[in-house]
Amino acid sequence: MDTASEAEIREQTTQRLEKAMGTFGTAALSSMEEQLPWFRRMPPDQRSWIGLVAQAGIAAFVEWFKSNERTRPAIAGEVFGTAPRELLRSIKLHHTIDMIRVIIDVVETRLDELAAPGGETQLREAILRYTRDVAFGAAQVYARAAETRAAWDARLEALVVNAVLRGEVDDGMHSWAAALGWTSKPVTVIAGYTPEDEEPEVTIDQMQLAARRARADVLAGVHGHRVIVIVGGDADPMEAARPVAAKCGPGPVVVGPQVSDLYDSTKSAQAAVAGLRAAAGWPDAPRPVQATELLPERALDGDGEARRYLVEGVYNPMLAAGAPLLDTLATYLEQGSSLEATARLLFVHPNTVRYRLRRVTELTGLAPTDGRNAFTLRIALVLGRFAARPPRA
Repeated sequence: MDTASEAEIREQTTQRLEKAMGTFGTAALSSMEEQLPWFRRMPPDQRSWIGLVAQAGIAAFVEWFKSNERTRPAIAGEVFGTAPRELLRSIKLHHTIDMIRVIIDVVETRLDELAAPGGETQLREAILRYTRDVAFGAAQVYARAAETRAAWDARLEALVVNAVLRGEVDDGMHSWAAALGWTSKPVTVIAGYTPEDEEPEVTIDQMQLAARRARADVLAGVHGHRVIVIVGGDADPMEAARPVAAKCGPGPVVVGPQVSDLYDSTKSAQAAVAGLRAAAGWPDAPRPVQATELLPERALDGDGEARRYLVEGVYNPMLAAGAPLLDTLATYLEQGSSLEATARLLFVHPNTVRYRLRRVTELTGLAPTDGRNAFTLRIALVLGRFAARPPRA
């Protein structure tokens, strides 16, 4: 077949396609009704939109078939441009592929009557190429929609993390979290530093991937050189923090206290951030480290919540137990943790000192015989004395 006859056959086939085009849409919808269960379950307005998309796809094929390679229009815009954005939420990509297959089947069943004599192979090859282009076009449309959705989710995630840090935890923030599918309780906030020379988006993706592997829910945000991660679920906070810490940059990773839900998450976030700031005072701190383990450094760094806890949660219970307990602890710490020296100065038996130190542990959860706990108790004693001093005249 020479070039001239190929062009003539294509023109004749095009004319046949244009004449039959009006019936294709109805036939395609009937076939989808028969073959696709998901289509039958859709409401009438969405089926109507799909009908327009099918008609646009057939019209685009006719236009595509009669045009040459250089002037052929973009398939995605021609076929999917008629559909509203909401339709993408109702029809998944595999549904779209099903729809394309049915429409092409409708055309192929009438191939012999649509193709001009001698043009059957030409039309069949055109259908195959067009189907490929439409499939790629559909993938591009859904990819762009996914990118838009991901960008919107990232903005919502950043808003939630910012609200938690600022203490603006209201119903509006909860609606943002709900839009991201967040329902997890209880909640823990983790603070660390971003990896060097890594984009914030990459850092957040790494945090989320690590959390998914640990079967935990996370919301993450990057603030300057800090990364803040909200972890939800019943998992032990330190266990949940380990995969997150592995993705953080050099430096400490601090785990705030576990709280009941997002409404209380600011408390955990503030403790974690304060701990991260004060962790420089304990270079050998474990990684990750609980914010409560950094109470003395946080208090020295000016964290009001840490100071309040050391007074109310550590000093005051000992004060309520009686002056001998505080005197024994203060003397023990001042004497370099020596039982015998403490007993001599207080004129008591060493066993009495041991009993009182055990009592300190029972009241505060801190053992004076442990070097780290002793440091915390010493800071609590100083802060308690500050709180108890009389106001200046």
